[in-house]
This record gives sequence, C-alpha cells and structure tokens, in this order.
Amino acid sequence: MAVELGIPPGIAPETTLATCPVPWPHGPAQQFAAGRRAAASALAAAGSADRIVPRDPDGRPRFPRGFAGSISHTDHLAVALVAAGAEAVGVDIETAAINPRTAAFVLRERERRTLLAPAGAYTPRELFAAKEAAFKALNGIGALGDFLFWRIELDQSDGALTASYRGEPVPVWVRSEADLSFAVAIRR
Repeated sequence: MAVELGIPPGIAPETTLATCPVPWPHGPAQQFAAGRRAAASALAAAGSADRIVPRDPDGRPRFPRGFAGSISHTDHLAVALVAAGAEAVGVDIETAAINPRTAAFVLRERERRTLLAPAGAYTPRELFAAKEAAFKALNGIGALGDFLFWRIELDQSDGALTASYRGEPVPVWVRSEADLSFAVAIRR
C-alpha cells in the first residue's frame, strides 16, 4: 500500500505523524508491532527520549508523559500520531467500505442527512473514521466513563468538523487518499 499520509492542515506544528507498513502475514502480531514502530518514530520526531509505548491494562497504548498519542492500523499500514502537550489524541485509518446498513447504525439520521453527500462533503468511511478518532481522544481524557464510539455526535460549523459526547467537544480533521480515510482528533 503506497500511501503518503501527512498531517492535515490546521493541526498544531508540534504534532508528529509516522507510518509503518505491516509485514506479511499482516496478522494481529504484525499490526501491533508496526503500530509500536510507528509510535516510536512519531515520539522521536516529537523530541521524546522515551520511545516505548506499553499497553495499559485496558489495552490502550500508554504514551510517555507530556506526549499524547494514538495508534491505528489496517492489515497493511500502521500510523501513529503524537501531539506534545495535548490532553488527548485520537487517530484512525480505515480502508473498508462502509455499507448503508453500517452507516445507518453508526451515524445518526441528522449526521447522514447533513454530513453525507449530496448535502455534506463526507463519505460514510470518513465519518466512521472521524468517530473512531474522536472516541480515542475523548476516551483518553478518562472522565466520560464507558461509552461506545457510535454514541459520539458529529457536527459541522464553518467548515470544521467537531465530535462531542456528553457536552465534551473535540475537533476532528478528516481526509482521504486512494482507498484510505484518515481522521485525527486532538483535545488541547
């Protein structure tokens, strides 16, 4: 998968992104290892001396103090995003097509009506990725309790996408390249 991802415009300059291909046989162990290699690269680029990202007991990656980060992967690509000084970060990459049934389940009627084409500018896969990235960022603050990513609400105002859950907002940036959608949520 030859995809060149870059940090979407409008994100703070102290944010770093790294990608790593997932080697054959593209299984869970290879995806995990590729995600940790991407995280180590993103931490190095952000200036962190500590580049090891262990797992918390709940399975989330634990980035070094002062460096909020997130990891995502597909079968063939892993990505990590680190934002120095941020409260929480979420990143998601998606290659799967989101069928209408899944879109109807994950997206609220208002989101489908206003954010999807023809009224909106997003695809179902982009909004799915946006909710996943927002879930990681909102879940990273730890004050919202347990919730499911599809409970997050997406809204657009002045061209900016915002996700929220229980009144806690986080901006989300989404872009697509080739057959991949990429979403970033950073809570400052």
